[in-house]
Amino acid sequence: MYGTTAKILRVDLTNGKIETETLSEDFYRLYPGGKALAGHILLNELPPHTDPFAPENVLVFANGLLTGAPISTATRYIVSARSPLTGGYGESEAGGFWGPELKMAGWEAIVVKGKASKPVYLWINGDQVEIRSAEHLWGQMAAEVQEAIRSELGDAKIRVLQIGPAGENLVRYAGITNDLRHFNGRNGLGAVMGSKNLRAIAVRGTQRYQALAYDAQTLLGIGGKLAKSVKENPLSWDLQDRGTPGLVEPLNTGGILPTRNFRQGAFENMDEVKWEVYEKELLTARRTCYACAVRCKREVTVDGRESAYGGPEYETVGAFGPNCGVGDIHAIAKANELCNAYMLDSISCGVTIAFAMECFEHGLLTLEDTGGLDLRFGNAEAMLEMIGRIARREGLGDLLAEGSKRAAEKIGGEAPFFAMQVKGQELAMHEPRGKYNVGMGYAISEIGADHLVVAHDSAFARPDTIQLKSAAPLGIMSALPPRSLGEEKMEMFYILEKWGSLEKVVGYCFFGPAPRSFIPVEDVLLSINAATGWNLTMEQALQIGERATNMARIFNLREGFSRKDDTLPERLFQPLENGALQGQAMPRDEFEQSLTILYGKKGWHPQTGIPSPEKLRQLGLDWAIEMLPSGG
Repeated sequence: MYGTTAKILRVDLTNGKIETETLSEDFYRLYPGGKALAGHILLNELPPHTDPFAPENVLVFANGLLTGAPISTATRYIVSARSPLTGGYGESEAGGFWGPELKMAGWEAIVVKGKASKPVYLWINGDQVEIRSAEHLWGQMAAEVQEAIRSELGDAKIRVLQIGPAGENLVRYAGITNDLRHFNGRNGLGAVMGSKNLRAIAVRGTQRYQALAYDAQTLLGIGGKLAKSVKENPLSWDLQDRGTPGLVEPLNTGGILPTRNFRQGAFENMDEVKWEVYEKELLTARRTCYACAVRCKREVTVDGRESAYGGPEYETVGAFGPNCGVGDIHAIAKANELCNAYMLDSISCGVTIAFAMECFEHGLLTLEDTGGLDLRFGNAEAMLEMIGRIARREGLGDLLAEGSKRAAEKIGGEAPFFAMQVKGQELAMHEPRGKYNVGMGYAISEIGADHLVVAHDSAFARPDTIQLKSAAPLGIMSALPPRSLGEEKMEMFYILEKWGSLEKVVGYCFFGPAPRSFIPVEDVLLSINAATGWNLTMEQALQIGERATNMARIFNLREGFSRKDDTLPERLFQPLENGALQGQAMPRDEFEQSLTILYGKKGWHPQTGIPSPEKLRQLGLDWAIEMLPSGG
């Protein structure tokens, strides 16, 4: 086997048992990493309806097939478990350096079960693995813990993955960070770590990916070519120049910048939060992930000093800025730092606070409920105070730590209408009323609202876009309006979903491959084959992605999810209040009809969304047929 260490580290924290599993070639070809490997493990080892905070929940850290390869954006790994936020299949990806370091240490994945009696961390030094006490680290902020572990182990180059106080306190959208700047933010998987008393996983390795590859020279050649091409493609060059915060102003101009809890599509204080202000007031440097020439990460100052946690991405600027009605770039940067120090998902945290602000303005929450905070849209001081209260589960923060769906159910009245979530997970900062495929992605995603299911509609709006031209090898040839659904749009969605899922299996960042960015589709396939020696066709590669998606779907079906959960917040079927798309709403009937069409294209029952046995056999998932609900 090439392109893999073929080793999984298995750790049972209850009894301290550490084991090594060796993968077979047949298994590796079907589940070669990331989303596919994690999905197979969860379906086969996690009993249905396991409490996400129970010791029996299975926590998987899985590298992609190419994670650590000498190619820009091949840095990603997946964390997966049953999500405490949604109760379904949980998944969150991150880049940085920890995944490549794990590969260099000789491991494809870590599977953690059980619960330690006291706080611990894992120390992985090549093939030497220890469970060490973390009692002295519990309760500390992320930066202090990273410094303490590196000092304790005597190596400043150790890569530290960890939770923060929010994960320790089981906030349902607590995240995970590596190197303080790269985040598995979504789905509350940091709370799963916390429930197991696992504060961190420290890794040191020495092996290089090239030693695993079938054709290392071709991989190096691809990597060198792509590093040079970053500045030739406006999509990757813009990411290097502005990073994701550069999206704020153009989305506002297009009327699709979520504002005041998705009521509006444009923010009147745009001049206070746009990129030029970010660059002037905050920016100090640009950083990157392992072997990546894109360099999309921002370094910033907060409170007049260099932040240990990097700068806010677009999602954080949007969530704590326009969506909370806050026009203060310094307050937004402080919110980002607080979320990263406590280790909260900044999307869910910002959207949940915006939800609470709307509840407060409608009288569903009072000053007594908020502990005296005037929690209105635009109150930056109250917003920042609430972040800490959520992480510590103090006062109203204890309720908001449950996520907007659970909080709304407890508050009652109009509150569920104000909760901008799907399957329990809060929407990201992308407005579906202007991009209908994004809305379909929110609805059908197995992890709840997720903006990275497919490349966004605007990329394919005109026949002359770089994205549309680069998507031709995938079979996408025709431009379609962003605000359209129907047969052609669902065919596009189906192809892009398989491609996006493949990226999660292979370990490519979404800012790498076409059509979203600069790596040609052909080079993605070439890199997989150079690593493995498999000679995959495009159809076979897309099938890998589709296999992973179907396993995640089956997991959710086992947990009681159905078509009724593949929907959108009621507000999105209502018109936007302002902006370039004022009056625009998601068309409910057309949405439901298109969902039925999409199910059919995916080989799922058109009314129930249950995969057919024929589809599962086609994907080599015969063993999963018995897991389908009766009547499937």
